[in-house]
Amino acid sequence: MSMKRTIIEIKSLYKSYADLQVLQGLDLGIKQGETITILGGSGTGKSVLLKLIAGLEKPDQGVIKIGTRDIVPLTEQELIPIRRKIGMLFQGAALFDSLSAGENVAYPIREHFRLTEQAIQRTVREKLSLVGLDGIEDKMPAELSGGMKKRVGLARAIAIDPEIILYDEPTTGLDPANTQRINQLIVELQKILKVTSIVVTHDLDSAYTVTDRLALLHKGRIAMVGTKEEFKASAIQEVQDFIAKKIVD
Repeated sequence: MSMKRTIIEIKSLYKSYADLQVLQGLDLGIKQGETITILGGSGTGKSVLLKLIAGLEKPDQGVIKIGTRDIVPLTEQELIPIRRKIGMLFQGAALFDSLSAGENVAYPIREHFRLTEQAIQRTVREKLSLVGLDGIEDKMPAELSGGMKKRVGLARAIAIDPEIILYDEPTTGLDPANTQRINQLIVELQKILKVTSIVVTHDLDSAYTVTDRLALLHKGRIAMVGTKEEFKASAIQEVQDFIAKKIVD
């Protein structure tokens, strides 16, 4: 692996909700152009970590550097140019039910850029085509299957040509064929768009399929980060327990 620069650096990250300590001094470096998967049982704070990276929530303390800027102290206004670099696929796709598929994809473009209607429609078509959904611009979310909704969500995430894509449980609730399709798209988009991808999942098979490195979140910290091979060969108890549990599941 070439020496790629670190694009996201997280140091001593703490986050709690009332009495619940979710992140407890988490450290993680993410390299430009890699796909890293964050694994962990449910309730370990994987989705919380994504929200913090996206600037949707603030940590109690710690540093989240994206490029050269620590985003933690930034105001909503100052976060706008940072958010422009980040696309996010939410769990359950989170489409606007009242908007067509095309308008869902157009939404972030309208929010961030001043473009002609023609240019917006061209981008929408291009992004839907990238996720294998040509010609569905006018369909409403209610008319789409779960897998198609996920892909519209993905087209929306890449609509603003982000440098970083965050995937929150991208295959949850999908059948094996759609799971495989989404996994392939994650791999393809990373190659075509040269993005850095952060995937949060509890699905070990998906993780092995899409990722360059894996990071295991345990008790509010990263217990291990490494390649698939390093992960499978790891002697760290938490890693062995996680893999064993997944095989039993």
